[in-house]
Amino acid sequence: MFDRLLFPTDGSDGADAVLDHVVDIAAAHDATLHLLHVAPAEPERRPNLRDGDGDTEASDPGDSDGSDPTERRRTDGERFVTDAEARASQSGVSVVTSVERGEPYRVITEYAAERDADLVVMPTHGRTGLSRLLLGSTTERVVRRSDVPVLTVRPDAATGLAYPYADVLTPTDGSVCATAAVAFGSELAAATDAALHAVSVVNVAAFGADIRGPLLIDELEERASDAVEKAGDAAATAGVETVRKSVGRDVSIHDGILAYIDEHDVDIVVMGTHGHTGFDRYMLGSVAEKLVRTSPVPVVTVREPRDE
Repeated sequence: MFDRLLFPTDGSDGADAVLDHVVDIAAAHDATLHLLHVAPAEPERRPNLRDGDGDTEASDPGDSDGSDPTERRRTDGERFVTDAEARASQSGVSVVTSVERGEPYRVITEYAAERDADLVVMPTHGRTGLSRLLLGSTTERVVRRSDVPVLTVRPDAATGLAYPYADVLTPTDGSVCATAAVAFGSELAAATDAALHAVSVVNVAAFGADIRGPLLIDELEERASDAVEKAGDAAATAGVETVRKSVGRDVSIHDGILAYIDEHDVDIVVMGTHGHTGFDRYMLGSVAEKLVRTSPVPVVTVREPRDE
């Protein structure tokens, strides 16, 4: 299923914690692992006001020892990818390393598209308390903009993660983005002999003050049931042997999905990133980004196809 994986690394503890899991995925699929570090862009140069000949000087004067901090960070980046390459090579994984300059999220998304990557893997940098709700800004931007599916892993949950996964959850509302996620999740489950859980959660709290609430909830449940049935059919067509289908109610879709993860020992969630407005916003909406921040298990976010 995977031929090329992209793992951006900044040498942080979060990246280091997730690396072993990325290597396990690459080894299982005999995939090439691309290790990328994005160094800061070259500093802009401005006219040297002390000279009258139009010479320029860097806007960043460097450290007191005369070293160029931008070049030093590039050298650090080369060390980060080299160290990661050494760890990956111990598992027999083929590795490509690269150090690029620029805006990190932009370089990552462009690199993934240009190298035809199948999956981008990134840590969320989540921890405990309030900070666990905050994504690293680069990860968040990549999740929102990448046309390539993005697997996010909480560093504090990376230890002990097993691959291949045994239970894959695909929340669905029947939308285009959810259908794309179901297709990816089905392919992943089929490739790893995992069970696929096709689930739709109806937000009952959204209609609490609406006199039409019961009728709207019934309609949503009908649509949810239809979406789950279609997801199950797609999984079976993809070759998934075990498909579990469920439609539930909860005060929020996010809470319903988290409860399902806990109750069914789900190993990974595959979810579309684009919700809808109007009626459909009561289904997925912006749940994907919230789930990335709080899920105790890895989450793959899948964008709807561009041509849609």
